[in-house]
Amino acid sequence: MKIVVCIKQVPDTKGGVKFNPDGTLDRGAMLTIMNPDDKAGLEAALRIKDEYGAEVTVLTMGLPKADEVLREAMAMGADKGILVTDRVLGGADTWATSTTIAGAIRNLDYDLIITGRQAIDGDTAQVGPQISEHLDIPVISYAQDIKIEGDSVIVQRQYDDRYHVVKAKMPCLITALSELNEPRYMTPGGIFDAYDAEVTTWGRKDLKDVDDSNLGLAGSPTKIAKASDKVRKGAGEKVTLDPEEAVNYIVDKLTEKHVI
Repeated sequence: MKIVVCIKQVPDTKGGVKFNPDGTLDRGAMLTIMNPDDKAGLEAALRIKDEYGAEVTVLTMGLPKADEVLREAMAMGADKGILVTDRVLGGADTWATSTTIAGAIRNLDYDLIITGRQAIDGDTAQVGPQISEHLDIPVISYAQDIKIEGDSVIVQRQYDDRYHVVKAKMPCLITALSELNEPRYMTPGGIFDAYDAEVTTWGRKDLKDVDDSNLGLAGSPTKIAKASDKVRKGAGEKVTLDPEEAVNYIVDKLTEKHVI
């Protein structure tokens, strides 16, 4: 069984977020982590590997420094790492990103593709389903549990206050929630092995069945109109009242703002 896990190196928001003049994230100037949903998807793949002996390939698109997140994944237990990086791919929105990743995956044999539900730097939840559309395979999103049954996957798909049980034949794509599991830690031996291993690097020329008009900033149908750091809220209004006055005060404020 062959599994491809798509992971992303995202800004560690605790260290602050920086933007380029065109509104895109200045990824080279920020501290980074592996996207939490993606890490849960990687852990799901590694558990399948532990049980069934699967081969796990991790793939990411990003700057050359995204090599770090691939080595972290390999130190956790992934078998191979592929970095897709090229200047022409920069500034991509979800459409251009999914087009690029699908073009890379077409070079691989796979039974199952796992992505995170969404990345914390965009929160669109679009790239995983778009990859499945590009590759013309089924998708099951919002996975909170994954089981393998023969040539099929059975997934608990989170839905409001309940879940759906969905079954699909492989090959298919699953998007994972961070609540899916508790990812394992890297091992000391795994770290040494990961930094001794070779990470495969692909560029534009290695993408299969992809048109230049769908790549990078130029091939992105959506553009960022404005970007800024989170606006800090003021201290607000503080009052000291007895209970009856407090009730009247709150009701008046809610009425004033048309909440009630």
